[in-house]
Amino acid sequence: MTLNEFRYIVAVAQERNFRRAAEKAFISQPALSLAIQKLEEELGLKIFERGKNDVTLTPVGTAIVEQAQRVLEEAERIREIAAQGKNQLAASLRVGVIHSVGPYLLPDLIPALKKVAPQMPLEVEENITENLETLLRNGKLDVIVIALPFGDSSILTHALYDEPFEVVVNSDHRWADRRSIKAPELAEEKVLLLNSGHCFSNQVAEACPDLNRKGAEIQQGTSLETIRNMVASGLGITVLPASANSARYRSKLLDVIPFAKPIPSRRIALAWRKSFARTQAIEALAQAVGQAKITGIQHLP
Repeated sequence: MTLNEFRYIVAVAQERNFRRAAEKAFISQPALSLAIQKLEEELGLKIFERGKNDVTLTPVGTAIVEQAQRVLEEAERIREIAAQGKNQLAASLRVGVIHSVGPYLLPDLIPALKKVAPQMPLEVEENITENLETLLRNGKLDVIVIALPFGDSSILTHALYDEPFEVVVNSDHRWADRRSIKAPELAEEKVLLLNSGHCFSNQVAEACPDLNRKGAEIQQGTSLETIRNMVASGLGITVLPASANSARYRSKLLDVIPFAKPIPSRRIALAWRKSFARTQAIEALAQAVGQAKITGIQHLP
């Protein structure tokens, strides 16, 4: 058994296709098939059931692939441990960011990180929390930026900042001159929110439970910027995190109104595997976020 054979079976399990798995592993399909066949012969069992149109895992194959994934992660950790004796800030960091944070954090984070860790570029994956968690646990990401609560005993977190929510309406809307909005009032209007699966939509719904009642008018959009433009066109109202309402995103067609107390908010944090060895990289990232000048947020110690 070799690490390469483990990589091959993990790739096939993820792709459910030998050709795509071979492309992903940068090997020819015959060579990949031969290596997996050799491993199956060595183990004396079948890891995959090969059909005409698909590849499926056998019951024991599922357990073998899961163990192979763990072995690969531990092998990668050896490299990370070795890097502790070197400069941990001299290699790229794979960062995942939720959709409602990425566009509003990264423009200010990158310049700050350039000062803190100039030799540490970021490989950024923007996705929903559920997918980022999977990528983090599988070792495809080093650290993710998410909203709390998050994780379990195998995950460490570091709170970065608190961020209030704000109501955004068209400048011709009847609320445009209001000084504040009470959360329950949202249910009186057509509210535009992100598609289900985005944690920000869930947080807005928690802040205003009336949005969950039957008859509440909710329309979903693919991104906060798309929703912002729909509100500007007069389609409805929305709720955005304060960082999304900085001067660079303001429009003459929109008015931003704060919530009345208690103000709905969220706490944004870094999350990483407890086994991740580049602790200095995590500290540098947290330091850079602390130095970033992001509108509307309250940095935490």
